Amino acid sequence: MEEKLVGEITHYFNKIGVAIVELTDTIKIGDKIKIQSGETELYQNVTSLQVDHQNVQQADKGEVVGMKVNDKVKEGDKVYLISE
Repeated sequence: MEEKLVGEITHYFNKIGVAIVELTDTIKIGDKIKIQSGETELYQNVTSLQVDHQNVQQADKGEVVGMKVNDKVKEGDKVYLISE
């Protein structure tokens, strides 16, 4: 299993379970990711991405995206793309 850093969380909206991620690489719907916060790791598939409140299938390096997350995260958490 290989991990590649693809972004960092800059904000989290608790009520709607959405993280704002500043991307350093491309990410797309269906990708498996890991969000790491210190010792805590959250694994999930990317099920929704939004850029400027518009649903997208893929977002590229330098974009800021909204992404639905399965659990609470916080600013500064790292987002990794998982490939097998």
